Amino acid sequence: MKGSKFMPIPSDPAILLSYINTQLRDNYPSLDELAKSLSENADEIKQKLASIGYEYDSHLNKFI
Repeated sequence: MKGSKFMPIPSDPAILLSYINTQLRDNYPSLDELAKSLSENADEIKQKLASIGYEYDSHLNKFI
């Protein structure tokens, strides 16, 4: 995954989960908006978090 201009997103899946869910809760209405803002690929984020058993729920706007 590419990092944002400001700070790369965490590479460890467990830390990434916490980071992404916090960002979704506090700052973004959707994963697509978050990914776009960070210059990341939403599908790559989904794949990385799927590797530890989490899926994105668009209705809840978080990984569960």
